[in-house]
Amino acid sequence: MHKVVIIGSGPAGHTAAIYAARSNLSPVMVEGLVKGGVAGGQLMITTEVENYPGFPKGIEGPEMMALFKAQSERFGTEIISADVERVDFSQRPFRLWTDEQEIVAESVIITTGARARWLGLPSEEALQNKGVSACATCDGFFFRNQHVAVVGGGDTAMEEALYLAGLCEKVTVIHRRDELRASKVMAQRALDHEKIDFIWDSAVKEVRDVSADTVNGLLLENLKTGQESELAVQGMFVAIGHIPNTDLFEGQLELDDLGYIATEAGTTKTSVEGVFAAGDVQDHVYRQAVTAAGTGCMAAIEADRWLAGL
Repeated sequence: MHKVVIIGSGPAGHTAAIYAARSNLSPVMVEGLVKGGVAGGQLMITTEVENYPGFPKGIEGPEMMALFKAQSERFGTEIISADVERVDFSQRPFRLWTDEQEIVAESVIITTGARARWLGLPSEEALQNKGVSACATCDGFFFRNQHVAVVGGGDTAMEEALYLAGLCEKVTVIHRRDELRASKVMAQRALDHEKIDFIWDSAVKEVRDVSADTVNGLLLENLKTGQESELAVQGMFVAIGHIPNTDLFEGQLELDDLGYIATEAGTTKTSVEGVFAAGDVQDHVYRQAVTAAGTGCMAAIEADRWLAGL
């Protein structure tokens, strides 16, 4: 029987582990790959992190997560390298299963995160973190005074475009349709911005140039006419949404309309008492390492208080 079991090993999971361990809860973390994710979360596929407090010179994403893990282990967190394949939150104690063992827990903190939707192009994958990004807040700084493209037509895409317009020389939005899916307010802001222009009815066919190991342009296809065109840009931001890693919890916890774990406002409490959720798995607004870490802290404190009250 474990007092606290943490599923996931990104900033939220390790922060929860650090706080839980220091509260003598002897946390167990199952760090494995959850539905195509990566142990360590999205920072494991991020090169330079420059916006996390305490690293004035920046730090590589995998290096940061290695430091998080070392700190968790220093305070006694037991880390299991496996996938959680099934859970049962219908009664306490809660039960979790990996391919090799059953884990019994008094409380559970879920930090399985989310993953960006990509276009699915080989060139896009090859140039991730080399000019291709899914987070303007994370990477926009590297493209100051340059020309970048944003792919998408929803609120997220408009938010990314407006953010980048404050940094970049020019932003070109590429959208598959001839009108935006974004809310009227967000759409109008982007349409009115002098630095943002639009290419309609079009999709990215190839990101160039893989041979140069950096983005220097896009091959576009007009979906109505089939005509191809070239767009010279130094960066491409894909803003077509994220997928929360919550398949494991369908039927066990309340999820919102987008598939994220629903939590009580201002807390990390889920629909099941004793189960908490932190980080990107319950946050589709901010999606930052620092906010994930903050909610990881909240989850550990709330779990500790809940256990003390039993």
